[in-house]
Amino acid sequence: MNYLKKRILKDGEVYPNNVLKVDSFLNHQIDPNVMNEIERDLFDYFKRQPITKILTIEASGIAPAIMVANRFNVPMLFAKKQQPSTMARDDRYQTLVHSYTKDVTSEVMVSKKYLNAEDHVLIIDDFLANGEAARGLVELVRQAGATVAGVGIIIEKSFQPGRQQLEDAGVDVYSICRIKSLENGRVEFMEEEGE
Repeated sequence: MNYLKKRILKDGEVYPNNVLKVDSFLNHQIDPNVMNEIERDLFDYFKRQPITKILTIEASGIAPAIMVANRFNVPMLFAKKQQPSTMARDDRYQTLVHSYTKDVTSEVMVSKKYLNAEDHVLIIDDFLANGEAARGLVELVRQAGATVAGVGIIIEKSFQPGRQQLEDAGVDVYSICRIKSLENGRVEFMEEEGE
């Protein structure tokens, strides 16, 4: 069993509506040892790709994304959920993204200045459930005419449709930890080779 599964079993909390809370080590309080392992896993999977940029969405994806960007030695870019006064409407790529956990839809955006057709973009996010955030980031990359090198996910809820929708769109998806079920307040992982 990998480090992330062990940590989820130890510190993760299952809430109603298939919500897994990992605030104690991943997306509120951040354990740097977990981040180091995440960085290694994602780099090992995508290292053969000519990555020029790492893209995530604020806020929970920023910590793992900056770690992976550091490993690839490329910039990390995050999609903003609110338009800053310094970003003109015609100087950005934007799309709508629905948050499963927060049940809100946000317009997310990145400046055209930081994403262009020559980029090979690796998208990083903490969770994959219905795939809204990842699909929104793929849309931003494609608006720029850039190449989606893949999507790297920390925790995937494999019982929800996100992975399938991304794969149907021709995207390479790698998840460090895949969850089969959160029924009855219990975490059940997908069986993986070598475990």
